[in-house]
Amino acid sequence: MILLSKNSKTHEAFFALQLNEATGKINSQFNKFSGYFNLRETNRQLALENAALKNQLQQNYNIPNNAILFAADSTIRDTNNLIRKYKYLPALVVKNSFTGQENYITIERGSNAGISKNMSVVSAFGVVGKVVAVSENYSIVMSLLNKRSIVTGRIKNKEYAGTIEWDGKSPEFLVMKNVSKSAQVKLGDSVLTGNFSANYPSQLLIGTIGNIKNDEATNTYILKLKTGTNFYTLQHVNVIANTYFTQQDTLEQKNTTINKGNE
Repeated sequence: MILLSKNSKTHEAFFALQLNEATGKINSQFNKFSGYFNLRETNRQLALENAALKNQLQQNYNIPNNAILFAADSTIRDTNNLIRKYKYLPALVVKNSFTGQENYITIERGSNAGISKNMSVVSAFGVVGKVVAVSENYSIVMSLLNKRSIVTGRIKNKEYAGTIEWDGKSPEFLVMKNVSKSAQVKLGDSVLTGNFSANYPSQLLIGTIGNIKNDEATNTYILKLKTGTNFYTLQHVNVIANTYFTQQDTLEQKNTTINKGNE
C-alpha cells in the first residue's frame, strides 16, 4: 500500500481520500461524545435561565399613566394592562474571547431576528455586555471583559453607585470605582445594574464583592467584583430589547445638544 501510494498519483489520492474520510468520522464521533457530556451542564444553565426570566417578568412592565394616555397604544400589554418595556431574545454563542484586552462575543442572531445596536446581553447568571455590530444573522457583543466597556452599577439594597470597568487582568473579576465610603460595603455584597442606563434593565447582577480597597486619592472605595457570568463556559445568552430605547436616547441626545448650545 505504501509503495502504491508513493508511485501512483491515482492510488495516492485514493488513500488520502480514505484517510480523510476515516479521520472525519472519528472527529465527528468524538464531538458527539464530548457534546453528550456537556448536555447536563447546558441543560442546567437553561433551567436556571428560565427560572431567572420567570422571576423577572414583573420587572419587564411599566404601569401606564391612564390620566394622560388618550391615544390608542400599540405597545404590547399583558392581561393586567401593563406595558411591556423589555423583551428577551435567546441567542447561541458561536465565538467568545476572554484573553485579550478588548474581548468580543459573536452570537447567532441578527437584524432578521430583531437585534439592533446597543441592546444589552445577559446570561442566566448576570450581565454579559452590549451589542455593538449587527448583520442579518449574527451580532457582535462587546463583553464586560473589554477595556472600553464602562457600566454603572449600584450596591444591592443600598443607594450607592459606582463605575465598573475591566482592568485587563483576570476574566473572573471586574473593578468598581468611585464608591463612597459611606456605603458600608462588605465582602459578598451583590452589585446590580441601576436605573441610569437605557441599555440595561435594573436589578441585573453584575458581580459580587470579592475585595475592598481604599483609594487614598479620592477617599472612596475600589471594589474587586467576581463576575456573575462565567465567561469561560458561556454558551447561551439573552439579548434584551428596550422598546423605549430610541425614545429615551433621542431625548437625551437632544437635551445634550441644547445644553451645549446654551454654554
